[in-house]
Amino acid sequence: MNHPSTPSLTLSSAHPTTSAIAPSSLILAVVAAVGMATIGVISRITELNAESITFYRLSLGAAFLLIYLVLTKRHVMLKTLPGRHVVISGVLLAAFILFYVQAMNYTQMANAILMVYLAPIFAAIVAHLLFSERLTLTQVGLIGLALFGFAMMQEFRLNLDNRQDVIGMGFGLAAMFAYSGFILMNRRLPSRLDDRACAFWQLLVGALIILPFALWQPEGLTAAAWQWPWLLVAGFVPGFLALLCAVMAISRLPTALYGTLAYCEPVAVVIFGWSLFGEALSPLQLSGCALIIACGIAQAWMGGRRPRPLATTG
Repeated sequence: MNHPSTPSLTLSSAHPTTSAIAPSSLILAVVAAVGMATIGVISRITELNAESITFYRLSLGAAFLLIYLVLTKRHVMLKTLPGRHVVISGVLLAAFILFYVQAMNYTQMANAILMVYLAPIFAAIVAHLLFSERLTLTQVGLIGLALFGFAMMQEFRLNLDNRQDVIGMGFGLAAMFAYSGFILMNRRLPSRLDDRACAFWQLLVGALIILPFALWQPEGLTAAAWQWPWLLVAGFVPGFLALLCAVMAISRLPTALYGTLAYCEPVAVVIFGWSLFGEALSPLQLSGCALIIACGIAQAWMGGRRPRPLATTG
C-alpha cells in the first residue's frame, strides 16, 4: 500500500470503487441501526440485568440465524470452522456490549452513548490511514456534522461529577475501541466468506464470551414466563435481524458511509424514548436528530454516485 508523504483528503477509493452502491446496502445499514436500538426498549420492559439480556440477544440470535441458514440451504457453509478474523470480531462484539453495559452502570447513559458513537468516526479515520479508504473533504465535513448533531441530541452536556463518572467514561472509551475494531474487522474479512455464516459465528462466539458474566449475576439466567416473549424478540430483532444486516452492510459500504448511517441508532433510541416512554424532546434535540438524518442522506447520495478517478498529491 503506497501512501504519499503528505496524504490529502481527496476523492474516495473506498470499497466498492467502480460501481454505484446498491440502495439495498443503504437500507441494510438503516435497518441494522434501528434494530439495534430496540434492545433498550426490551431491556426497560423486562427489567432483567444487562448481562442476561445480552446473552439471550446473542444466543437466541445465533439460533434464529441457524434456522435461517438451514431454511435457505446455506448451513453447509458452517462445516468449515471460522477463521481468526471471524472469531476476533465475535470477541469484539461481546467486549463492546460488556464495556458499554459497564459504562452505563457507572455514568449517565448520555455519557456512555456519546463515547460509543465516536466509534464510526474513529473507524473511518483508521480506514483512511490504513486501508486506503480515502475521505473527501465533503465526507469529513459530513462526519463532523453528524457528530455535532449527536452532541446536540445530548444538549452539549458531558457530566463528569465524580470518580464514578470517570470510571464510566473509561469503560465507554473501551467500548468505543471495541466497536471500532468490530467495524474494521468486518471490513477486512476475506471476500470468500459468506456474510451470513460470519454473522452466525460472531453471535455464537459473543454468546459464549458473555455467558460467564451472565452466570456470575445473583439471579443468573432466570426469567419469568411473561419475559420470555420479549427475550425472543431480543433474539430475533437486535440479535438476528439487526446484526445480520449490519454485517452485510459493513462488507458492502465504505466505512465513512456506514459510520454516518449508524447514527440512525441513537436517533431511534431518542424517538423510542419519546414515543413509548414519554421522554420529551427539546427543540435542540429534535434539531440534532434532523441534522444526523440529513448527513446520512447526503452520505448515501454521495455513496450512490459513480466515483471519479482517484486524485492524490505526493
